[in-house]
Amino acid sequence: MNLKELNEWEDRCTQEAAPRCRAACPLHLDVRGFCAHMARRHWDKAWSLLARSLPLPGLMARLCDAPCQADCLRRDLGGALAVAGLERFCASMARPAGPPRPMPSRHFRVAVLGGGVSGLCAAWELARRGFEVSLHRTAPVGIPADFPAAILEGELENLERLGVILAPAPDPDPELPEALLREVRAVFVDGDALPELLHGRGEPDAATCATSQTGLFACRPGESSFALRAAVGRRLTISVERFMQGIPLGMAREGEGPYRTRLVTDVSGVAPIPAIAPEAGFTEATAGAEAGRCLDCQCLTCVKHCVFLEHYKSYPKAYARQIYNNSSNVVGLRQANTMINSCTLCGLCEELCPGRFSMAAVCLDARRVMVAQDRMPPSAHEFALRDMAFANGERCALARHAPGTTISRYLFFPGCQLTACDPDGVAAAYDDLCRRLGGVGLLLSCCGAPARWSGRDALFQTSMAALGERWRALGRPALIVACPSCAVTLADGLPEAPRISYWSLLRTIGLPPGAAEAGGIGLAVNDPCAARHCEALRQDVRTLLGQCGVSPVEPARTGRTTECCGYGGLSAEANPELGSRVAKHRAEAASEDFVTYCAMCREQLAKAGKRALHLFDLLFPREDDPAARPVTGYSQRRENRARLKERLLDDVWRDPMAKLREAFEAIPIVVTDEAARRMEERRILASDIAKVLRQAEETGRRFVHAESGHFLASYQPSFVTYWVEYGVTPAGYLVYNVWSHRLRITGGQA
Repeated sequence: MNLKELNEWEDRCTQEAAPRCRAACPLHLDVRGFCAHMARRHWDKAWSLLARSLPLPGLMARLCDAPCQADCLRRDLGGALAVAGLERFCASMARPAGPPRPMPSRHFRVAVLGGGVSGLCAAWELARRGFEVSLHRTAPVGIPADFPAAILEGELENLERLGVILAPAPDPDPELPEALLREVRAVFVDGDALPELLHGRGEPDAATCATSQTGLFACRPGESSFALRAAVGRRLTISVERFMQGIPLGMAREGEGPYRTRLVTDVSGVAPIPAIAPEAGFTEATAGAEAGRCLDCQCLTCVKHCVFLEHYKSYPKAYARQIYNNSSNVVGLRQANTMINSCTLCGLCEELCPGRFSMAAVCLDARRVMVAQDRMPPSAHEFALRDMAFANGERCALARHAPGTTISRYLFFPGCQLTACDPDGVAAAYDDLCRRLGGVGLLLSCCGAPARWSGRDALFQTSMAALGERWRALGRPALIVACPSCAVTLADGLPEAPRISYWSLLRTIGLPPGAAEAGGIGLAVNDPCAARHCEALRQDVRTLLGQCGVSPVEPARTGRTTECCGYGGLSAEANPELGSRVAKHRAEAASEDFVTYCAMCREQLAKAGKRALHLFDLLFPREDDPAARPVTGYSQRRENRARLKERLLDDVWRDPMAKLREAFEAIPIVVTDEAARRMEERRILASDIAKVLRQAEETGRRFVHAESGHFLASYQPSFVTYWVEYGVTPAGYLVYNVWSHRLRITGGQA
């Protein structure tokens, strides 16, 4: 991601856009922040915020007509916030403060003619920005007659503290502006106070206050809003700065006054709270309560519905900047590595975002950059890539025509995870397809998703090239794909291969014989995130469920806005704790048992303690309570894939393969419950333990604990060192504990 791309991504995120109240305020007061202070009864902090935004705050806080209230999102939820009343109350409660410190002098003299709100505010803004200002003050036009004189005098004193020279009241001579322009560099005429000085000079420009005469600026008379009159001073100051610098006055002035914000705030589900508008004015209690009605308008729609985004306590625009900085570092720590690898790449953020911001695209691109720069931590994805290699290896991969045939119209592609978690279901599904369709070959392989998700494009292309070779060798048949993630990956990596969803095919040819009749039971449907943009597939699944007697129940987030189970993007490999939180969050989305058509969704939900079925459990029923089926361990998944290939070659093709067994697989091992739990947590396979034991027994490199008599040995096949604490029994080896680390032990192994 280069800087231009970063800016394009940042522009999509609206979280930093102003809330509607601030955008509607001519002076862009941080109403949200003001209300937050008022709700906590921090009057001085609230006043400090007002004083930073408002010119002559003692005057404006009491006169502001709060045009922001018309745009308040609370308007239809109990009534708009009484911002004007809160400002007045704050002015009465806070300790008075002096004017802000002006900028260094610009040595540029400006005369302001008129003492109306626009003239007074113009003098304030100009002086604050370092201009040398003389205010030729008239009577306070537009300020109510009953306005406290002491407060007005105090604000005039603050003007003097800013360096404004209070000059005598001007003579309304039509030639006065020209006469002053011979002494100063610019003149501003308050059109409400001295409208006669504008006669014959044309209409001042509303955006820049410029007139037809160089150096002469003015505002049009007749504006009824105090806030809009006050904003004239700010526009004028920008125009005078540009005039001084020789920059075009009208360039890029769009966001200076009220404007339409890009911020989108979802208020669905927000309860109305009646406005508090006491006739006698606010008290401390009522002011705090009224300010507490503020909705604190933000976007954060994606963050509210994504455990990953919420976990890192920020939002996509800030994440994009962190990721850009992380990738741009030449030396030093790259602190965003784990965050980049924790995204599930599910696409929900893009679906919810009004600007279509995709953290999946940003994080996947960052992973590719990290791999290309050789900065991807090996620990992030090593286990998943080893598992992919095993699934594509000789012991598991299979590509054949149906028995007794040499041509295939279709090729059943169940995917490596469904094969690993439900090999019996895969065998039954293939048998059913052969019986009812005919001409169906079988392709057991990994689609390459782990390589793609990890950002290793070269490995992904190599994997897809091998898969494409097998497909072409079988005559380019249509792929019947059972896994939604495989379907998406194949569309990306092997687009020339026609694909048919297994579930949509069943919608056409009907349920397999013997499919379950659930008797109207309600099951919550978990759509895999890979099915987000496959509406036909999602509907076909619900039709199949109905035909099985299931009443589908829709979770709060379903269909296009379904949530990830935590497996996607290899998130759980890079950040296991977060992956567990994602799975638990999804498991809590429905009170009913879940049914899904993704093997890993079913496993993740079950791992989170949720009763869950795979659709195969209904189509090919084999258990009384499949929703209670335990999670398939990592070692068992590998075993299932290898045994399925052996079984199919034996039973279906009558072509028994030579049993490809490693010597260590014959080692008899018993594992304690605690050791088994650690194996799953640390992604340690039974084969890893067997290799440690074989090396220890063959070489004698092991420690002995003096008190327990347990042996301790290690083995380092690549980046990881595996440790096993074990004992020897008549039945074999009893494993008490296992762990692993990525430290290299020099001087030999234990």
